[in-house]
Amino acid sequence: MRTMRAVQVIGYHQELKMAEVPVPEITGHLDVVVKIGGAGVCRTDLHILEGQWAEKSQVHLPYTIGHENAGWVHAVGSAVTNVKEGDKVILHPLITCGLCRACRSGDDVHCEDSKFPGIDTGGGYAEYLLTSARSVVRIDDSLEPADVAALADAGLTAYHAAAKAARQLSARDTCVVIGAGGLGHIGIQVLKALTPARIVVVDRSAPALDLAQKIGADVGIIADGSEVDQVLELTGGNGAEALIDFVGEGGATVTGMAMLRRAGNYYVVGYGENINVPTIDIVSSEKNIIGNLVGSYNDLQDLMALTARGAVTLHTQKYALDDFQLAINDLNAGKVRGRAILVP
Repeated sequence: MRTMRAVQVIGYHQELKMAEVPVPEITGHLDVVVKIGGAGVCRTDLHILEGQWAEKSQVHLPYTIGHENAGWVHAVGSAVTNVKEGDKVILHPLITCGLCRACRSGDDVHCEDSKFPGIDTGGGYAEYLLTSARSVVRIDDSLEPADVAALADAGLTAYHAAAKAARQLSARDTCVVIGAGGLGHIGIQVLKALTPARIVVVDRSAPALDLAQKIGADVGIIADGSEVDQVLELTGGNGAEALIDFVGEGGATVTGMAMLRRAGNYYVVGYGENINVPTIDIVSSEKNIIGNLVGSYNDLQDLMALTARGAVTLHTQKYALDDFQLAINDLNAGKVRGRAILVP
């Protein structure tokens, strides 16, 4: 039996541990085993270690973490026709059934019988990962797995929210983005590619705002307590037509709602605190609060098309697989610019 290195959750509120585990094998006709070329390190991984996902995922410990993955096809089941051994791929984070109502509608994120590698089954902080033919997206020859891995979830989540907002925005509109970090810097690029609306970015970090303006933001505003007034001034006192909140904690939801115009759309991506709004204010202003999970398989195809033509670039910080704890610590300490990637 062949074995591989894999970084595993052995207990909540404990550090991850490197282990030797069996290399996954093909057992189903639509199975695909991928040799990992890059695995993104995500803030959700920190939440997993804190036990926040334990009840929802019902995963049995120990298990291999990592839900942002790209690499090369290593082996395929007998019925797989869309990829072959050696193909360069990025993985949609969910393994979906293809048969339920959601899947048939192209809304596979809400599949009624899905698995989520890295969340409720073995993930990609490892040398190999088992997924399905429905989850693999071939990527352009010009792209490398370690450079795009975090687009599989962080990028896909940012794309999903930005594309949803872009469908409602026109050239006269303003879209505010709260947070220009790992997800935000992708969302800004997607907005720039998909809509002519003015993009206003709010962040506590001056370097993050500098990057935001280099990659497509029209205005950068430091979050120092004056950001609501500045957005209202920019919009003639009305507020923005749309706001995408990539933070969702630390008071961002209060300022975010205050920046929104009547009948505006508040797209929630980051999470961590409650949105506390009197129902009379929701009714009288007709503001819409819209949740955003990860994007669909088709969203990932669209995102990779933008990436292949250079419209979206992922800023990464790479770590060897053995340095998994350093990557986790750096992310937790706010030392990662863009996205951290583990490379086996």
